[in-house]
Amino acid sequence: MKPFKMAVLALCMSPLATVSLPVSEVHAAKTIERACVKSERKAASKPLCGCIQDVADMMLSRSDQKTAAKFFDDPHRAQEIRQSNNRSHEKFWLRYKEFGQTAATFCRG
Repeated sequence: MKPFKMAVLALCMSPLATVSLPVSEVHAAKTIERACVKSERKAASKPLCGCIQDVADMMLSRSDQKTAAKFFDDPHRAQEIRQSNNRSHEKFWLRYKEFGQTAATFCRG
């Protein structure tokens, strides 16, 4: 990840950063967090899933978040998209991979 992008992400994740969204958008923005909390993974916790959602909000579009949230229920779908020859899937996978690496860095327990 580029240093500038890392600095912006670090600043946005600081406790002083606040974002005001309409209530309906806040609910819609928690697509990944809800899927993560609902998942049966041992490590899934409200704080961890919330952190992952914060990173998703900064790095993924709503459409990308909806696609990624489905991976919690259907991990095989992630594999299908990763191996797809569809150009939009390839572009999504690059964004998703960068998101995953960033979330892993910032959301360690």
